[in-house]
Amino acid sequence: MCGGFTCTKNALKALNLLYIVVSFILIAVATYGKTIVQITDISIIEAIFACGVFLFMLSMLGLVGTAKHNQVMLFFYMVILFILFVAQFSIACACLAFNTNEQRELAGKEWQSSTVENHQQLQRIFDCCGFQSGDPKNSEHCPEVRCCQTNDCQQCSDCEMKIQQAIGDVLQVAGWTSMFFSFTEFIGVWLTIRYRNQKNPRADPNVFL
Repeated sequence: MCGGFTCTKNALKALNLLYIVVSFILIAVATYGKTIVQITDISIIEAIFACGVFLFMLSMLGLVGTAKHNQVMLFFYMVILFILFVAQFSIACACLAFNTNEQRELAGKEWQSSTVENHQQLQRIFDCCGFQSGDPKNSEHCPEVRCCQTNDCQQCSDCEMKIQQAIGDVLQVAGWTSMFFSFTEFIGVWLTIRYRNQKNPRADPNVFL
């Protein structure tokens, strides 16, 4: 019946296969974030990438431990998965807690510390000129920017708002994605506890599991 040994085993296998998919999603989201905001060093995004890689390796351990019903492997899998759940949930909360002012402050800090080549690259990507109003707006300062091709660079918008919006979008996507999938990891912990406490009906009843 469902809820028995075989059903729990298959459910745990399916959940670990889902974790493999989730790990690739987390890695893709983090890579997308680093690609969109190229000069901004957001350590939270890097932490999400690390969680994705770690979840992939952990899901491999879970699949092997589930297939063999190995108590030691399942124990370490359960403990590490719970730690990963706490870490990923915390990272998701940190991403969603960034307000607009903090995003602008981060963008300004990274702009100041980046090179001229980075500035020009961002200006091309976001089709903007200068970081804030008052920055020089001319074809020499903003080369290859579409809004400057008409020789009227004053019509170009500032980069501050566009970079801040990009940072905000990346943090929202990363935060909600991590938040949603972190709860599936809590389900995995519960299923592992249930599975470890069940006896394999095909095993020798005299063997302690």
